[in-house]
Amino acid sequence: MGTRRKFILGTLGVAGALAIGWGVMPPRQRLTTAESLPTGEGEVAFNGWVKIARDGTVTVTLAKSEMGQGVVTSLCMLLAEELDADWSRVRWQQSPIDKIYNNISTVVDGLPVHPDTDNLVLDAVKWLTAKTMREVGVMMTGGSSSVKDLWLPMRQAGAAARQMLVAAAAAQWSIATADCSTENGEVIAPDGRRLPYGALAAAAAQQAMPSSPTLKSPERFKLIGRPTRRIDTPGKIDGSARFGIDALPDGLLYASVKMCPTLGGRAQRHDDAAARQRRGVKAVVAVPPLNGGTGGVAVIADHPWRARQAADALDVTWDHGELATFSSSAALERIAQAARTEKGFAFYETGEVDAALAGAAQRIDAEYRAPWLAHAALEPINCTVLFEGNKATVWVSTQVPGLARKAAADAMGLPADAVTVNVMLLGGGFGRRLEVDFIAQAAAIAKAVPGQPVQTIWSREQDTKHDLYRPACVARFEAGFDADKRLVAWKNTSAGQAIIPQVLKRAFGLPGGGPDKTASEGAFDQAYEWPAARIAHVNVTLPLQVGFWRAVGHSHQAFFKEGFLDECAHAAAADPLAFREALLQQHPKQLAVLRAAAQAAGWGTPSPPAPDGAKTARGIALHDSFGSTVAQVAEVSLGPDKAIRVHRVWCAIDCGLAVNPAGIRQQMESAVVFGLSAALYGGVEIVDGQVQQGNYHDQPILRLNEAPRVDTVILPSTEHPEGVGEPGLPPIAPAVANALFALTGQRLRSLPLKLSA
Repeated sequence: MGTRRKFILGTLGVAGALAIGWGVMPPRQRLTTAESLPTGEGEVAFNGWVKIARDGTVTVTLAKSEMGQGVVTSLCMLLAEELDADWSRVRWQQSPIDKIYNNISTVVDGLPVHPDTDNLVLDAVKWLTAKTMREVGVMMTGGSSSVKDLWLPMRQAGAAARQMLVAAAAAQWSIATADCSTENGEVIAPDGRRLPYGALAAAAAQQAMPSSPTLKSPERFKLIGRPTRRIDTPGKIDGSARFGIDALPDGLLYASVKMCPTLGGRAQRHDDAAARQRRGVKAVVAVPPLNGGTGGVAVIADHPWRARQAADALDVTWDHGELATFSSSAALERIAQAARTEKGFAFYETGEVDAALAGAAQRIDAEYRAPWLAHAALEPINCTVLFEGNKATVWVSTQVPGLARKAAADAMGLPADAVTVNVMLLGGGFGRRLEVDFIAQAAAIAKAVPGQPVQTIWSREQDTKHDLYRPACVARFEAGFDADKRLVAWKNTSAGQAIIPQVLKRAFGLPGGGPDKTASEGAFDQAYEWPAARIAHVNVTLPLQVGFWRAVGHSHQAFFKEGFLDECAHAAAADPLAFREALLQQHPKQLAVLRAAAQAAGWGTPSPPAPDGAKTARGIALHDSFGSTVAQVAEVSLGPDKAIRVHRVWCAIDCGLAVNPAGIRQQMESAVVFGLSAALYGGVEIVDGQVQQGNYHDQPILRLNEAPRVDTVILPSTEHPEGVGEPGLPPIAPAVANALFALTGQRLRSLPLKLSA
């Protein structure tokens, strides 16, 4: 563990005495914004998170993006719980850009240390990191961090507003605040008199905001912990919900981009004569590669179809750039060679693993692979921009409002504060909308027609062919056993591209350095009690731009780790469940989750035949990610054509206190379906820098008739809430692969899963 300690101590050393002095000061508040929230008629703002109107409507301000994960409902529940609001009167709106909305949890959780590490130095680093992110971080929805990040601020905002309402009522009744209670949007006096929040709002907003509002203890919760219907659902049913592609400002024009077929390429020259003669065409604009994207030539027209047809008519000579000879197959072999021959950065070490391997009575080894992956969100890439000379407005589905504003401003030559960003609902994000390449592109295009809003829309094929893909990865494993078949050594070296250095460069223009936790997460940060281990990663530098993908490193490292762990169980002639249990004796949380999934699935009992009579088998996997622990058991069979069929998945999760159990179950189902899509079908092939897949016919996602039944067990907890949006994804691929081994005897070590004939 020496390398990790050096990293931590080095981090503190760089900070210096001044930073350490600043770091021990209390963190700045996360309740009030630099500028007061805008209010409508009859509304008053109590802080940066909540407004109350005369009619009693409570409007919660949300700093996270809703992309189907249910964050609107969960965060509103936090504030409404402490406010004692009438849930039927709770509404929501997107927040402006302000420092109090910066995401702190994701960066703190991104420190490359093992979760079992517990010392004062690490605590100091986390404290200093949290304070720094409060000041210079970014607004971001990602890392399954929304509820975790805002667990306290949202509750404090609701509790502060409630105390102010009570103070206003007590003053009106000339009684002590301690004699008042609240319930369902009303303040109640001891004699039964009631005042609704709407009637008190104006006076209450004049009260001093409490610096340390009193929060409820969990046993007093009335809303948190109860299955709650999502409050964003009605708008999605009746069509009133507005996604990015639904932005329709007056005078809207449309842009279609003919992009270089080679990733990162640009237009060398173009002939737009034919395009300009087409009906409805307003302008033709060459756009360079921006923020890690690809360059091209855009046509602006009065209708999207006209813009697209005119773009097709463009005659463009391309500069294919440094990826002109890039091959994904050759690059993957280069990555594999690095995993085989280089030591890499050790994220975790314990014992003397090489000596343990040398002295082992039995040894096994294996190599696992995962490809580059597209995000394939249902809502294609789009962004609407109105450039007005000295200011601009952007309508966009984004996970990073502040970075979106900066990218648009830079592309239009404006200061950031001259750009207003309207965050729309996201028709799927999965990490793709953490990127701003398409926003910068749309802003550069809109600048060509000042005073008229322009909506740039990519086709599905462009979305697939010009993504920023999940990195490919290769992992090498070695394990050793003693004469009694007990595991004595675990050695794992993975290799692949690092995301963080690329993100720092394309988003901030900063050089990336140091270990990137996302490259090895899911490999080194697990609860298994290895007798001796070394878990490392080799960063392989390639010109291909990569980005975050749902569950990031966990999405493939879980497949590697849980697959090889099953191989170890087989080599030890042990039951896969029992083998894992033996390695978790000091980790009761993980042990309980593993056993809960196994019990729900009836592990150890015969697996029933599939509906068509085919033989089935079960596989199990356990994984920690984003603070949560998830275990899954998958039941699979084979179709007549050897097609892999997943019939049922049992899922157990400990995510700390379950804010909305209904939402947690939905997210487990979502993660299983998304993860199965990748496990069975996902992967892009790149030839001469050009992605070969284009639409869902050759980059499939799971169909309704392929989706398994998912049964979810949520383990009770009173601990701080942890991540939910991503943790259900990592275990599904290995659970299916392990079931396939039990069914067929074939050990599948590469994604997507393909059985040999």
